[in-house]
Amino acid sequence: MSRESPRIFLVAGEPSGDLLGARLMAALRFLTQGRACFAGVGGENMKAEGLQSLFPIADLAVMGFVEVLPRLPLVFRRRDEVLAALEKEPPDLLLTIDSWGFNKLIAAGAKKRLPTIPRWHLVAPMVWAWKEGRARRMAALIDGLLTLFPQEPPYFERHGLRAVAVGHPVIEGGADKGEAAAFRARHAIGATETIVAVLPGSRPGEVDRLLPVFRAVLAKLAAERRGLVTVIPTVDTVADRVAAQSADWPTPLRLVQGGREKFDAFAAAGVALAASGTVALELAMAGLPAIIAYKVNPLTAVAARRLLKIKYVNLVNLLLDRPAVPEFLQEQCKPDILAGALGLLLDDATAREAQKAALTEAMERLGRGGPSPSRRAAQVLLDAITERKAPP
Repeated sequence: MSRESPRIFLVAGEPSGDLLGARLMAALRFLTQGRACFAGVGGENMKAEGLQSLFPIADLAVMGFVEVLPRLPLVFRRRDEVLAALEKEPPDLLLTIDSWGFNKLIAAGAKKRLPTIPRWHLVAPMVWAWKEGRARRMAALIDGLLTLFPQEPPYFERHGLRAVAVGHPVIEGGADKGEAAAFRARHAIGATETIVAVLPGSRPGEVDRLLPVFRAVLAKLAAERRGLVTVIPTVDTVADRVAAQSADWPTPLRLVQGGREKFDAFAAAGVALAASGTVALELAMAGLPAIIAYKVNPLTAVAARRLLKIKYVNLVNLLLDRPAVPEFLQEQCKPDILAGALGLLLDDATAREAQKAALTEAMERLGRGGPSPSRRAAQVLLDAITERKAPP
């Protein structure tokens, strides 16, 4: 296929990767005047851009050393389906997106079966948080890496891997464009009511572990304060789970889906209680003060503590190298502790303003106001295809 009509095979394994993939597809289509075509695995956002996914990405939405074990037969079956599709109609380029636990299986299989197809990956594993041997192993499997953070390329380049920092998609995601008044009007929430945004994660295991804790937090806060309304933005992969587990919620509750609803909720909310992850950057982009909480299977926690070499898990705190956003992990992820911290944020305007200032600083470091990350990533991939096809 020609440079002007590239066929790109994409593999995203969870909702955050699906959103990245959708934006990249749109950018690729723009830069090729609509001639790019796609195959692979993605979620609802990538489907909206025209992808016919081989299977639901919910099959791959699992995290943790222990949690993945029961899913291994399904994971290997899905790997084989992806590799078979690649062999049946080889693309101009393979792009795996985040979810390196699964995508390294795809990269390894593609290298063995289709060694001439360029293999690129979007979103670098946090080798600065884990042991750097991961960078060396990744460099052996792929040809190029698109990173989201500017400090990441050197960790991979020293192992011979081409790495390009393209910027973080939160900058172009619209999290700072929410409309508070419209959200309140749509959902019949009064101007004097205080909205608490609750984000228990996008994976089933996260919801199962965190939502009961978050419910208890809101129960404690509601017992001490009047006029609280909870909004839970969710995604397709866990929407039914969230709905079932949020029945009989202790405050008035609104469940919402879709990026526009989520960002409008952020604009309308006073504070947020959220799982650790990409959503922390969206909250920062929206300027919404939050506390971050997370816990995993105890055995996973033991293994992680042996391997991790960072002080924080919240991406905002990592960017700033200070605890600007309170984070409560594992044994600290308890209703009493979280309710105290969130209550303080609700009651203390000075604390909220201090955190907002820190969030602004973090987003400036991440490149707010710079070029579109998706367009930059798309151009790098198109150039890689051109280089492959260029005569020696």
